[in-house]
Amino acid sequence: MAEAEPDRRALMSDLCSEFLNFSAKDTASRWLAEGNLQVEIYRHLAENVPRILCLGPSGCSSREEQREEQREELACQLLLLAPLEWLLLGEDPAVGLPQLQENNQPSPLCGHVFKVGEPTYSCRDCAADPTCVLCMQCFLGSVHKDHRYRMTTSGGGGFCDCGDAEAWKKGPYCQKHTPTTNKDSEEDPSAQLPADMVVRSYNIFSIILKYAVDMLTWTQEDQLPAGLEPPERGDNYYCMLFNDEVHTYEQVIYTLQKAVNCSQKEAVSFATTVDRDGRKSVRYGDFQFCEQAKTVIVVGFLSIWLLISPLQIDPLLLIICPQRNTSRQSKPLRVEVMHSSVVAHQCFALKALSWLGQIIQYSDGLRRILCQVGLEEGPEGENSSLVDRLMLNDSKMWKGARNIYHQLLMNSLLMDLKYKKVFAIQFAKNYRRLQTDFMEDDHERVVSVTSLSVQLFTVPTMARMLMVKENLMTTIIRTFVDHLRHRDLQGRFQFDRYTAQQAFKFGRVQSLIGDLKYVLISRPSEWSDELREKFLEGLDAFLELLKCMQGMDPVVRQVGQHIEMEPEWEAAFTLQMKLTHIISMIQEWCSTDERVLIEAYRKCLSAVSQCHSGLPDGEQPISLSLAGHCVETFMYQVSQDKVSIHLPVCRLLAGLHVLLSRTDVAARLPEQLPLGELSPPLLIELPLRCLVLCAQVLAGMWRRNGFSLINQIYYYHNVKCRVEMFDKDIIMLQVGASMMDPNHFLMIVLSRFELFHIFRFADCRKRYKPTNKDLVQQNNTLIEEMLHLIITVIGERYVAGVGQVEPFDEVRREIIHQLSIKPMAHSELVKALPENGNKETGLERVIDSVASFKKPGVTGRGLYELRPEWNKHFNLYFYHYSRADQSKAEEAQRKQRRQSGEDPALAPPVPPSLCPLFASLVNLLQCDVLVAVEGAVLQWAMEARGGGWTESMLQRVLHLVGMALLEEQQQLENSNGEDDVTFIYTAKITRPGDAPSNSGSVLALLESLQNAPHLEVHKDMITWILKMVANIKTIRERSSSASTVTISQGHGPEETIRDKDKAERKRKAEMARLRREKIMAQMSEMQKHFINENKELFQQSMEELEASTSAGADHSPSSSEAFSISQVCVGPTRVARGTERRQLVTCILCQEEQEVKCHGRAMVLAAFVQRSTVLAKKRYCALPNAEQHDPLFIHPDLSMGIHTTSCGHIMHATCWQRYFEAVQLKEQRRQQRLRGHTSYDVENGEFLCPLCECLSNTVIPLLPHTQTPDRSVDHPNLSVWLKTTKEEIAALHYAHQNPSRDAGEEMAPPVPEGFRIDFTPLNPFSSSIIEMITTFSMSTYKVGLKANPNEQDHRVPVLSWSTCAYTIQAIERLLMDEEKPLFGSLPCRQDDCLSSITRFSWACWTSASLHAVHKHFIRLFAALIPDPQVENAPCILDIDMFHLLVYSVLSYTSVHSLDQSGRHAIDSAHVHLLHLITVAHLVQVLLTSNTEELCMEQDGTGSEEEELTCQLYNTLKKHLGSLLPDVAPWQLWRCVKAGVSPFLRCAALFFHHLNSTAPPTDLLGTGPGQWEALCSYLSLPSNLLQLYQSQQTLLEPLIHSWCCQASVRQTLQGGGVISFPRESNRLIDLPEDYSVLINQASSFTCPRSGGDKSRAPTLCLVCGAMLCSQSYCCQTEVDGEDVGACTAHTFTCGAGLGLFLRVRESQVLFVAGKTKGCFYPPPYLDDYGETDQGLKRGNPLHLCIERYRKIERLWRQHGIAEVIGHAQEANQTLVAIDWQHL
Repeated sequence: MAEAEPDRRALMSDLCSEFLNFSAKDTASRWLAEGNLQVEIYRHLAENVPRILCLGPSGCSSREEQREEQREELACQLLLLAPLEWLLLGEDPAVGLPQLQENNQPSPLCGHVFKVGEPTYSCRDCAADPTCVLCMQCFLGSVHKDHRYRMTTSGGGGFCDCGDAEAWKKGPYCQKHTPTTNKDSEEDPSAQLPADMVVRSYNIFSIILKYAVDMLTWTQEDQLPAGLEPPERGDNYYCMLFNDEVHTYEQVIYTLQKAVNCSQKEAVSFATTVDRDGRKSVRYGDFQFCEQAKTVIVVGFLSIWLLISPLQIDPLLLIICPQRNTSRQSKPLRVEVMHSSVVAHQCFALKALSWLGQIIQYSDGLRRILCQVGLEEGPEGENSSLVDRLMLNDSKMWKGARNIYHQLLMNSLLMDLKYKKVFAIQFAKNYRRLQTDFMEDDHERVVSVTSLSVQLFTVPTMARMLMVKENLMTTIIRTFVDHLRHRDLQGRFQFDRYTAQQAFKFGRVQSLIGDLKYVLISRPSEWSDELREKFLEGLDAFLELLKCMQGMDPVVRQVGQHIEMEPEWEAAFTLQMKLTHIISMIQEWCSTDERVLIEAYRKCLSAVSQCHSGLPDGEQPISLSLAGHCVETFMYQVSQDKVSIHLPVCRLLAGLHVLLSRTDVAARLPEQLPLGELSPPLLIELPLRCLVLCAQVLAGMWRRNGFSLINQIYYYHNVKCRVEMFDKDIIMLQVGASMMDPNHFLMIVLSRFELFHIFRFADCRKRYKPTNKDLVQQNNTLIEEMLHLIITVIGERYVAGVGQVEPFDEVRREIIHQLSIKPMAHSELVKALPENGNKETGLERVIDSVASFKKPGVTGRGLYELRPEWNKHFNLYFYHYSRADQSKAEEAQRKQRRQSGEDPALAPPVPPSLCPLFASLVNLLQCDVLVAVEGAVLQWAMEARGGGWTESMLQRVLHLVGMALLEEQQQLENSNGEDDVTFIYTAKITRPGDAPSNSGSVLALLESLQNAPHLEVHKDMITWILKMVANIKTIRERSSSASTVTISQGHGPEETIRDKDKAERKRKAEMARLRREKIMAQMSEMQKHFINENKELFQQSMEELEASTSAGADHSPSSSEAFSISQVCVGPTRVARGTERRQLVTCILCQEEQEVKCHGRAMVLAAFVQRSTVLAKKRYCALPNAEQHDPLFIHPDLSMGIHTTSCGHIMHATCWQRYFEAVQLKEQRRQQRLRGHTSYDVENGEFLCPLCECLSNTVIPLLPHTQTPDRSVDHPNLSVWLKTTKEEIAALHYAHQNPSRDAGEEMAPPVPEGFRIDFTPLNPFSSSIIEMITTFSMSTYKVGLKANPNEQDHRVPVLSWSTCAYTIQAIERLLMDEEKPLFGSLPCRQDDCLSSITRFSWACWTSASLHAVHKHFIRLFAALIPDPQVENAPCILDIDMFHLLVYSVLSYTSVHSLDQSGRHAIDSAHVHLLHLITVAHLVQVLLTSNTEELCMEQDGTGSEEEELTCQLYNTLKKHLGSLLPDVAPWQLWRCVKAGVSPFLRCAALFFHHLNSTAPPTDLLGTGPGQWEALCSYLSLPSNLLQLYQSQQTLLEPLIHSWCCQASVRQTLQGGGVISFPRESNRLIDLPEDYSVLINQASSFTCPRSGGDKSRAPTLCLVCGAMLCSQSYCCQTEVDGEDVGACTAHTFTCGAGLGLFLRVRESQVLFVAGKTKGCFYPPPYLDDYGETDQGLKRGNPLHLCIERYRKIERLWRQHGIAEVIGHAQEANQTLVAIDWQHL
């Protein structure tokens, strides 16, 4: 539409002219004067809204679009909203609104609505439930900041609960919201307003709210409501695209590009806006134009669906990229063609709602009026209020509209306590319909009106009011059940045939369980009759739900063939997990009222009876007889019949039965309980089947049923489900056992375990052994599990109501047994403990009493260790142990007892007493059937090699015997006399077995087994049992005496016996010692015999050793002399170290030893070259252009450098080449596979070190040490050397300018003697070394310039020198900041790397163009000594002097190679260059010195250094005048010393490795004398100014030339000069409290999404920039590829490498380039020394300085790329992370 832009401009110009003539006051007066206010307002809106908001796309840039939006906002305010404000207030809003706010008496509610990602705080001590939260400001001003609190990030939409007294047990108000007056909550706040304002505001709110509701619920695309038709209707339409949660970003972007012919960037913008706001116009024009676009979009999405039809989807792709619901993809995006005026009015309707929300903030009276208007019933009757209309049409609105009206509801109705109740009632009335709409909707719950339930149902008084008035509990449960319609023939839920749509619906219906949880989360302290009635009615509905779950997913054992398809099981367990807390909460509600508990028990018992009556089994009654007892039961076998793991009705009854015991209702009101209706065998039947199923699965009997059953068993015991599954089954068995004859109970258990046939015969002790070994093994496992179950039923008493314990005793016992396995972190303990409805485990209440906390170091986590005094409570058969846990705990306990010298027997601990209702449980221990079983197992154990028993079986029997003995001992100790004790276990085990076998008694068998050699491991336990028997006998004999001998916790009965044990152990230890001594004596004798036999050989060896020692002593003076000479690293007097000995290295690939020689085979060092900004003083510099960049002069800001690291592993060059070729070949093959390798990029020359797998991308050739200089040659002074060098440069100039000159030409400059320009020096290296020199040179070239390799480029040697200089500077800074010695503190790999790089840099000119290297030296020399033939020489302030030194020294070698006189040593040149550049650096430091930063005091009088420094400074002032300030001499000298020190340290490292000289002793430490030792080592005077003083005549002209350059003055005047010493870069400072960081991130908006909150705000740790990561909106194109904000930022901030903190996830992100990255533990820890990545636990986090410094050290060491490489190599997941999109 080409005409749209001129029309838009014309309309905007008309509006601008109207602004000048429009009066909001006059308009409001005119409206007031008219009779019908609604008609006038509607007429005004109809005329102006389409003119302001209906102008079509601007077609301009994004900046222009933002200006257009600002103009629209201004026009809406001035033309539309300002008249409304005048009318409402009756005066100027600028005056009226502040006055209204001043007169307002606000409620104490905070009501701050949380933004996405904003931190929220919940007090774990005071909050009524976990949904009660505070904003950061209220939290910091409340008492809760000193309590235990949980910190999370908000998903947006909720509000702060400060001021809500029901939300907090104490401290409901912060300092800001503490009420100052006792305001009556029933008082009408609108009464404070003037009467005329009340009338006006009521009318205006009614009109505007009705207008907004009409427009937001309007369904006609081409028409408007009556009164809003525009005066002129044009043919202008929008093609409007609406959001859903089905289609992906990629699908929307792809289709839009095809449909509306837009660029990818525009399509991304469209998709982002649609996702954020819910809809977006993608085309503007006439109807036909927009309809055409709609058709293309719909067809495009259908074609996409056809391409990914479920019939064509590879199952592997479903694993890799799981779609939430594949079949739902068939639904195309909603697209509508809407008239522009309709769109305009809908847009203004949203602005009007936002305006209403802002206006009511000024006055609670206005809020009350708006609430009244919104909830006032209309003429249509029920559900006709404006709020009802909004709620009931919620699912039809787009996301943006929903968000705005939800915000208004929270700001109005939910902030007014009176109307909050009215709204809650309406919400509850419409609950079923709202939830049904939500089920059909595809938007997330957070943008659905149903999400407001959390604001209503969590208020206890309101929840109970809704339960009573609207029967809310029943409504929620029945709505939930109605949406799960798929049932089997028995009426149970059936999930196995769910379609994708039904599965999606099942996921959404689970939100109703959350609503039920909100209603029940706070149990009542007082009950009314109405509440009892409605709760019990809700319980009936809940029991109906549980009956639908009872027996779900039954399984039958597969015998012949393996199951073909794994059945669906996840849905049933998901439902069970969701309902776990609901079941617990219902029990808690019942526990608070006796009448409710009794009635609930009756209803639940009736439900259990109904479930049992529906069982198909029980038709075959059988009679069981054993040990003289008989019981009637029926035939059922778990291994043959159907069995289900889901028994929620039975388990609820078990929980209620425990409550009867805990509350003493059973004892006080037995007549009201239906205990006579209980049938114990039926109660235990279903739980027992479930436990037998678990035992049979463990025995391997259900292998053919697949993994689904194994997973069910796992979750049955898992901490998330066990409280209402496994634990309740155990309780139900305890209930049944306490009400039955114990012998009958055990016989039924034996029958269900299918073990009765083994024990039923009188001679059962002669084990029946079937020939099938698998069957024997199965039976053995089943016997073990049955015995374990009996131990559990009798011994697990740590449930309040079963045993006489408190809830915290149960938690403490769990912790003791978890810590008995191993020391654990806090998070591990929390995961191992079950949570209640408030997400609390009770851990903190007891942990400090049973465990000690061990703080973590720089790595690892803080750990809790069990205190030794609690080991006595350890129970080997703790019922929550898995077999693996039990084994680990047993090993740990035995080890601990051996170390502490305690009795090694793992005897059962003393249990707590049982409650009266469960008191008869102990009779199981002494019943005849159990004694018979124990006797049988002990009899089997007599056979050493019999396969009919296992050690685990025997160990369990011994544990049961021990439990019985402890029980008898306790009863004896607590009784008044022996006649009171009914527990006579010792008498029963003393009697022999029954006829006809008459086998020995249990006690006799134990005595026989005590010394059995095949039972050595059980001897300690058997001994303990026999001691217990003896002790009990003693107690019975002394029952008349007051003093009884007791065993402390059953671990040490009598002192005499203990002494005997100690003596026995001591005797064994002494025997072991004597045996060791005997063996050592034998070995010594054998050694002497060997030496005597080989005496001559040993004599020869000793003589050679003495000779070598004496030789070393003879040479010691000369070696010490050499050492004293070698304390100089540069100049003629230096002595090379190691040149006299061979340099031998070993290849890690072929293991061959090789000497490093110039003409030998090349040896290389694996290395990694990377760009670096670690030392940069100025960031965000443009990366160098590869073609134009001149790297010869490095600026002092070091904006980018080339750094080299190495792992230190050496290879032959040929071995490395073969290895790298193999890697390349492997990667070529990998392209055929599913995904590429991400830890290294072979195309960029990357590989992993063959030994340590460290990331590398090149190799450094190893070169031999340099030789000691020849002291017989001349060593000219500085002036002579300068003269000679100038002549050489002049000759080179002439040769370069006249390449074809005649030899006898007269104009040729004089050439120094022996200097041959036409000489071509021989290359001293072998071809393989030259090849490796070229390889490394090309690597630095390629990395430094990001260009393709070019060996002819004259910049190649410069970049090689650059990496040498930059690497040395980086290492020196690190050593300085860590206060480590300059020499001797580096790891070997860094030291080897520096040596190799330095020697390589010295030799790299040999493979470069000699002409190019000469030109480099000439230009470098011209920076110091002005040369008229060199143009564009940089000024002294724009040169990094250390780079200049390195470049000059290394390039001079090529010039010196032309000197064939043999009379000049290169070392003289090195020392003169060092002196000259040092003077230049002194000048540089003085010119840029910042004396204001010095805070040191003057000490003593002026020294020679200060005088000479002042003299040089005055010389500089003479040249530069007022540009240099007046400074005291002592300050100048300190500036110079501090500024020059890093340069000298770097120079010392450089010459040390270049010349292979030994460092002085003083530089191997950090003590005093560092400066003098450093200067001496560099052949410099300790007073550096003497360099200037001694050569003042020579240097004065040079200093004059340096200072008089125009750029020096410009730089000094412009400011921003780099001062010395350069301050080391550090990572940014982080706040100590992590919530401060979250708060900062929550206010961060995406810079490209119009103020939208960033979903993944990410902080750059290098520069502090906040970025919008992991989003399409902020993607940037880098080198032709779209990358995320973080990746793009790395190229401007870190030369391709970045460190980031993902704030919402509390996760550090390392990124290197576009394809590599990894996550790293953050430096924030909770009080338990653990990180919380993802902020899942919510514990307060605080900065750990040590861990942050570790990350900083990694960065400064350039180790980030290595960490990333190791992380990616270790984490080879199937789906790689697209790091470039972060």
